[in-house]
Amino acid sequence: VQLQASGGGLVQAGDSLRLSCAASGRTFSSSGMGWFRQAPGKEREFVSAINWSSYRTYYADSVKGRFTISRDNAKNTVYLQMNSLKSEDTAVYYCAAANAFLYPSDLKRYNYWGQGTQVTVSS
Repeated sequence: VQLQASGGGLVQAGDSLRLSCAASGRTFSSSGMGWFRQAPGKEREFVSAINWSSYRTYYADSVKGRFTISRDNAKNTVYLQMNSLKSEDTAVYYCAAANAFLYPSDLKRYNYWGQGTQVTVSS
């Protein structure tokens, strides 16, 4: 699976952005998908994840109620709708795919990673 993240940009606090992650490969529809982010000087952290059927979604406490993950298996794409953005959401956002989806928030469990897209939120 190859992943291409897009949709990042510079926005003001309170604005919204929608990130997209386009996947290639036959296994996308059976893969768990996740979004992670990494701010300067910090470790990469879990943001959100979704299982193959969209039946289960997971969120970090810091984004719960503001971010929504979704996927369209027909388009091989996963989305992250980010509302009410805060300056602390500033980071490079990465999408990732996992063949086995037992630990959605554990980045070590993901097999494939996209290149990242920068999100900058000015206060």
